[in-house]
Amino acid sequence: MFAEVIINSNARALNRIFDYHVPVELGAEVKIGSRVLVPFGKGSKLEDGFVIGFKEKSEFANKDICQIDPNQSLTEENIILAKLMARKYFCNFSDCIKLMLPPGTGGKKLETRAKEKTGNFVFLKKDQDEIDFLIETGKLKSEKHIRVAKFLLDNDGIYSPDLEMLADVSKSILKTMEKNGILEMIEQPIERNPFIGKKVEKDQPRILTTEQKECFDSIAKDIENEQYSKNLIFGITGSRENRNLFATN
Repeated sequence: MFAEVIINSNARALNRIFDYHVPVELGAEVKIGSRVLVPFGKGSKLEDGFVIGFKEKSEFANKDICQIDPNQSLTEENIILAKLMARKYFCNFSDCIKLMLPPGTGGKKLETRAKEKTGNFVFLKKDQDEIDFLIETGKLKSEKHIRVAKFLLDNDGIYSPDLEMLADVSKSILKTMEKNGILEMIEQPIERNPFIGKKVEKDQPRILTTEQKECFDSIAKDIENEQYSKNLIFGITGSRENRNLFATN
């Protein structure tokens, strides 16, 4: 099997697909969107790139993919979107791919990339009946242990510091419960959501003035009829009540 790879470079000459052989040992790991290191050029230097497709045969592939970055990959939908962006805006494919990477991870050098932040997430190892039984038999009698167990029944898989704050317990309490087999802690990536705590209101459709509507309808009609003429729109920058004039060349 051969992989189609886009090299992570701004150079226009490298804005094309390069074929690489997928070694048997990496066959199960390499997917569309995988970030890989591949030999490039005459030297032994490895270049950073992304897999954007596969093929059964290739006349040009004479080198193997050397390494996969397990902590950095894109989805197949990301790759499809990057292709559309590159075609629409006449820019490098790799530049479009970089826009979809987390901040600080676009560099080619592994040691300079920002590392994905991870943390311990707490999961309950007992179901409702088992927790009830432990409480009834007195095997789970600490008020704080019971509070944690009941909280996890409704909020399983919570970030450890959040659980400590919301259930008002210490890290040692969680460690003890983990040792007793009631819960487990698993290290997972921490999803960063920039919209947490922010109220984002959806924009309402704008009501066009008579002149604005005439302008819009004229352009829309040309597009519908596949008449791609040049349209020049005049208006007052920043004015909500600008009065537009329309001209066609």
